Amino acid sequence: MSNKTQGRRELLAGLALLVAFALWTALIQCVDVQPIGQNGTNIGFATFNTWFHELTGVHMLVYLITDWLGIVPIAVCLCFGALGAVRLIRRKSLFQVDADLLLLGVYYILVIFGYVVFEMIPINYRPIPIDSMMEASYPSSTTLLVLSVMPTLKYQVDRRAKSSVLRGVTTVFTATFSVLMVFGRLVAGVHWATDIVGAILLAVGLFMMYLSAVTFADRRKVKPDTEV
Repeated sequence: MSNKTQGRRELLAGLALLVAFALWTALIQCVDVQPIGQNGTNIGFATFNTWFHELTGVHMLVYLITDWLGIVPIAVCLCFGALGAVRLIRRKSLFQVDADLLLLGVYYILVIFGYVVFEMIPINYRPIPIDSMMEASYPSSTTLLVLSVMPTLKYQVDRRAKSSVLRGVTTVFTATFSVLMVFGRLVAGVHWATDIVGAILLAVGLFMMYLSAVTFADRRKVKPDTEV
């Protein structure tokens, strides 16, 4: 498959997922809306969300563990930020830094922007108070962070690492960590199930857009530097 074809497929997949996220967000605000949230706040898909919340219950230990493990994707972001800074210092020009790293920085900024927007304009609130406070719950910020950042770790290691062992270990770690984190947030009881679904759609959609951007950029430049 040519880069052009691959880039188009990734772009279409990303756009489709982002449209699905927008539709999902709209449906949450108009389908089976009931005042089942904290202080009688409205929650969409109320029957399903209530059933799932009662099924899983609330597990604050799982919440705390997944909350602290949120440091891992943040550390990944910082590592790639440091890599980009080293490239910039060595090459003394922003335009000489690898395009995939520059696009990665833009991508991370978009993820942060998405998080901030939904914190400022809450779609709904968590099923339970956190530290006696009502917090925005849609989309799940931890799920969004993990599924937006961890795939970039695998992708960048696959692009840059010579060692097949390192690439394999990274793949297993990324997949296992991501699945456990999403499952943990789902059963912890601090989000509605629909919050997790929204975060998955948004995160995967944004990641596919990043892949598309890098694929198109690769058509215009040489292969990135490899690392040991």
